[in-house]
Amino acid sequence: MTKAGAGKLDLEKYGSLLALGVLFLLASVIGRPYFIQPENLINVMRQSSYTGIIALGMTFVIISGGIDLSVGSMAAFVASCGVIAMNSIVDKGGSESVAILYGVGIMIGAGFLAGAVNGFLITKGKIVPFIVTLGTMSIFRYVSLQMANAGEFASHSQVFGNIGMSKIFSFRVGESAISLPTPVFVLLLLAAVLSFVLNNTRYGRYICAVGSNSRVALYSAVRVDRVRFWAYSINGIVVGVSAALLAARFNTVSTPNFGLGFELDAIAAVIIGGTAMAGGRGSVWGTIVGVFMLQIIQNMLNMAGLSPYLQGVVKGVVIIASVYIQRQRQT
Repeated sequence: MTKAGAGKLDLEKYGSLLALGVLFLLASVIGRPYFIQPENLINVMRQSSYTGIIALGMTFVIISGGIDLSVGSMAAFVASCGVIAMNSIVDKGGSESVAILYGVGIMIGAGFLAGAVNGFLITKGKIVPFIVTLGTMSIFRYVSLQMANAGEFASHSQVFGNIGMSKIFSFRVGESAISLPTPVFVLLLLAAVLSFVLNNTRYGRYICAVGSNSRVALYSAVRVDRVRFWAYSINGIVVGVSAALLAARFNTVSTPNFGLGFELDAIAAVIIGGTAMAGGRGSVWGTIVGVFMLQIIQNMLNMAGLSPYLQGVVKGVVIIASVYIQRQRQT
């Protein structure tokens, strides 16, 4: 391999990380002196974690050659189911610990089933992923609205709310507090596990093969439908985890707004992190970088006093630019 080829390969591998570094420096200048304060950086990571966890599952879906537009509505649906289940135990005088475990289990289980429904309709029903998940996006949201009469489900457990704001560790350095919020820890833990699955297991190799060329993968004795089914099921599981953490943070589920726009942020993070929109290749840790980049952009624009509506415009420009850069690399 030539030196030029090696340089190109390194840029392709670490380009998103380099962009994150440049963006961090830019945000430090625009948002000085508040951006680099530990409390703000910790808040940026916390805000990133909820959509970030969903983006990890979306990485698998997109690598397999699919898309999932239902994740935000799915989060509202499974969170509603979990809080209802939790309250049913608390209201009967049951243990709050048992109620929380039961409610979180319901959220993760319901997420798995919802993702499995998407996967089944796509693989066995032979329906285009865009159409299936567009349909289930509407179904999950409006079922949630019907369950709550367009209102909210409030948790009756104060302990559950405390978990939402908990930290793995916290200590002070001078006047600043350094901590690791629980959602950020869960995000990094899941990223490590899913990165291992993608890079070091047979399933990881299969999902890349299916996304790259499903016909060739089928001729190579890869069970294409099974691989895609599990990609959507894994995505449903992580949606359940994210829904549990977000519901715990607010100790309530507002069905009209819960998870709203999560699908756009998750897909954007995956693309910005370097995963090919056409499928076949991607990186879990690249997605983490993409998640942090999006949140840093939003935090930086907030500090610059830019209108929230124009922030959406900036996000759209970043997505289009990322896809364009990918296309240029391929050509």
